[in-house]
Amino acid sequence: MHILSEQMSEFSKLYQKHAADVFRFALYLSGNRAEAEDITSETFVRVWTSPSELKMATVRSLLFAIARNLLLEGRRRSNRQRTLDESLPDQRPGPHRQAQVRAEWDAVLARLQRLPEIDRTALLLHALDGVPYEEIARALGISVASAKVKVHRARLMLAQGEKNV
Repeated sequence: MHILSEQMSEFSKLYQKHAADVFRFALYLSGNRAEAEDITSETFVRVWTSPSELKMATVRSLLFAIARNLLLEGRRRSNRQRTLDESLPDQRPGPHRQAQVRAEWDAVLARLQRLPEIDRTALLLHALDGVPYEEIARALGISVASAKVKVHRARLMLAQGEKNV
């Protein structure tokens, strides 16, 4: 009983430390809050039920890799890719600035969704979570040089999109 309690305590610490990052990553990848919540939950279920021992030095990249793979599995299963609906109005009443900020946010998310999935993943890992290129490369199964190129390419594509808006 003591061993199970200790494992649950370790898992709880792991969850508290990384759940918000995994959720944010899944949200930016999917563009859908409910899907991001499901991906986050399933990521930690897979870690909890994994028969192999976790290496704490690489657990963060493992969590991101699992979340990414879950998103890709879901997309393959549904055999269609959902796009962000840019016509959804902000339901909250508020000043003009609030509507403007929302439109800008939607445009950024739409531009992110138009990036190739692997480039978007690399950019989000690096820009939002500060994941080093080495961990990005490990999570995506690519070289470090390729990870750097993908982040750079994604930034350029987003910047070009801003000029076209």
